[in-house]
Amino acid sequence: MSDENQTNDSVQEEPKKVSLADAIKNKLAQKKQEQADEKANAQLRGGNSAVMRNQNNKKPNNQRRRTGGS
Repeated sequence: MSDENQTNDSVQEEPKKVSLADAIKNKLAQKKQEQADEKANAQLRGGNSAVMRNQNNKKPNNQRRRTGGS
């Protein structure tokens, strides 16, 4: 039984010891997969991507403040 406990401990510690390069590769692959899934879902929505955009409001003209007004 002690052998089983030792193997379980080593299996649990193994995922924590991941090199930085491997972690970055995994994260990038996950990100690419999520983007591919989003593209597939966008086709199901009917291409209604306008809902996702931010609303940009027009900035006020502050020329009077800069020039001192008249």
